[in-house]
Amino acid sequence: MLRQQDVGHRIVVRRIVGIREGRTLFSDALGELVELSETHITLATDAGPLRVPVAEVHRAKRVPPARRPTAAAVVALELAADEAWPAPVRGRLGDWRLRWADGWTGRANSALPVGDPDRPLPAALDAVQRWYAERGGTALVNTPLPLAAPVGAELDARGWAARPPVLVQTVPLRALATPPDAGLADAPDADTPPTAGPGGGAARARAGAAAATGAGLVCSHAGGLAPRTRPHRAHFDDVVADVLTTVTGLAERAAGLGVRRDGILIDPAHDFGKNTRHSLEITRRLAELTDTGWPLLVALSNKDFIGETLDLPVPERLEGTLAATAVSAWLGARVFRAHQVRETRRVLDMVASIRGDRPPAATRRGLA
Repeated sequence: MLRQQDVGHRIVVRRIVGIREGRTLFSDALGELVELSETHITLATDAGPLRVPVAEVHRAKRVPPARRPTAAAVVALELAADEAWPAPVRGRLGDWRLRWADGWTGRANSALPVGDPDRPLPAALDAVQRWYAERGGTALVNTPLPLAAPVGAELDARGWAARPPVLVQTVPLRALATPPDAGLADAPDADTPPTAGPGGGAARARAGAAAATGAGLVCSHAGGLAPRTRPHRAHFDDVVADVLTTVTGLAERAAGLGVRRDGILIDPAHDFGKNTRHSLEITRRLAELTDTGWPLLVALSNKDFIGETLDLPVPERLEGTLAATAVSAWLGARVFRAHQVRETRRVLDMVASIRGDRPPAATRRGLA
């Protein structure tokens, strides 16, 4: 039978659906186990959520994960993501995509090796390194698996450092086959930047997609700028007040469009449309955001405001990141975007123990 550790895994359930002529009738269901209680189990199936009373379960067991997506599906997803959020500087090496955004984010500053680079693999990687060196950057290569496994093997042979793998999750679009309410396609509100959240037409459509699929939504303060735009002489009469007005307004609009309230996060978006002093002030005053009652996400890891505060390049910003993380956790932030996950988790556990929310993992001192 199933156990709590099976939650989150793929299972098959044979359930009793009736009796005909003295014979028990069964039906099988396959999906991800999302809930297991004393009375019911809930699966996420291709057809939608399925809740089965435990009394109707004849047998149930965990099964292997679904097979990997095809190479064509991986290529299509990577190219769609590249076109949807393009880097400001782009180049080509045969079919490979070269992307540069002055160091902002790994994805927008990495080569995407899909297709034929029009030359042998070693020569292609040499050309990638030269392209990034000409722009004053260090070459990064995004290796979507399994199709880019040969690229990854060549990089390993050259001694390149591998970053933690990224799990890409997708959601079926069947629920969006019917166009959302016309209100989702309205023109942007006069006082709401189109890129800030569910105020503009495209952003309202995103909120509609979240509402239709049950997905969560992050409502961020981008300072009115488009993604990948460097702020220039950004000015706010009160940056925290501006953030509060924007993100709480977006959150309430998203809830009004049907996004589940427990799936909405607010995010002050450190550095986005802001300078270093703005990001430092936001960090000092995070309690004003947590006091709104909306769960707060912060993305602090290796940000420019940390680099400028300590005058350090990206590879040397860990201590500053962890200090900002500890302060943010103490002031009530609940979700943290991190590159150094293990170190960040340890900091958060320590803060939680100081606050009295988490017992020590081991208490031996003075008790022997």
